[in-house]
Amino acid sequence: MHRFFVNQEQLNTDGIVIAGEDYNHIRNVLRMKVGEEILVCDKGEREYLCEIIKYEDGNKTVEVKIIDILQTARELPARITLFQGYPKGDKMETVVQKAVELGAFQVVPVEMKRCVVKLDAKKADKKIQRLNAVALSAAKQSKRGKIPEVTHVMSMEEACRYAQNMDYILLPYENATGMDDSKKVIMRAKGKGHIGIFIGPEGGFEPSEVEMIQKSGGKTISLGHRILRTETAGMTVLSLLMFLLEED
Repeated sequence: MHRFFVNQEQLNTDGIVIAGEDYNHIRNVLRMKVGEEILVCDKGEREYLCEIIKYEDGNKTVEVKIIDILQTARELPARITLFQGYPKGDKMETVVQKAVELGAFQVVPVEMKRCVVKLDAKKADKKIQRLNAVALSAAKQSKRGKIPEVTHVMSMEEACRYAQNMDYILLPYENATGMDDSKKVIMRAKGKGHIGIFIGPEGGFEPSEVEMIQKSGGKTISLGHRILRTETAGMTVLSLLMFLLEED
C-alpha cells in the first residue's frame, strides 16, 4: 500500500489534506481513484489508514478520511546518527538510502582530510537537498515512522563538537584490534539514547582525526580482519545495532 508523510497542520477532525508533490504523485502518477486506500504518517509514532474522498484540482490537494489509526513500531528505541566521511561519486546517496532503511535517525556528511570530494557552499546545498529527497524516498519504502534528516556538511571539528552531546560514540577503525573487546563495546550500546557512528572516507581517517573523535568520547572498534569500503562500514555497524536494539 502506498505511503505518504504529512505535517501536523495537515491533520484535522474530518481527515487529512495532502498537497504539493504528493498530490501530483497520487493523482497523475499512481492515478488512484476515489475510494482507494493509502497510508499516511504524521512524522511521529502514528500512521493512518485512509480512504481518498475527493480531489481539489484547483488547489492541487487530495482530501482523505481516516479509517483507522495505527501505532507504528518501526523506529529503533535509540537515535543513531551516522557521521559519514564524504565519499566520491554517487556513494553518498547509497549510504543515505541504506542508512534510512536500517533505522538511522540522522546522517551527517563530514568533510575529512582524506575526502576526495571538496564541495563549495553552492554545490553542497544542492547535494544536501538531493540527499534529503533520497532519505524521504527510503523512509516511504521502508515504512519508517519518521523521515531521517541529512544535515549540512560539517567539518571534523564541528562534527566532534556535535557528537559530544551523544550518549555513546562508535569509531570503526582499520587499525583497531581485538574482536572480543569490540563485541563488548558494541553490546554496551544497548540502552543508550543517542548513538553516534563515525565512518572515514575512501582513504580512511588521519591519525589526528581518530584522536579527535576519541577525545570526544569515541570508542574504537574493529569490524573484522577485512578492509571494508566506506559505504559498507557504516551499514555493517548499523546492521549490528539494529539487531541489538530492535524490540518486539
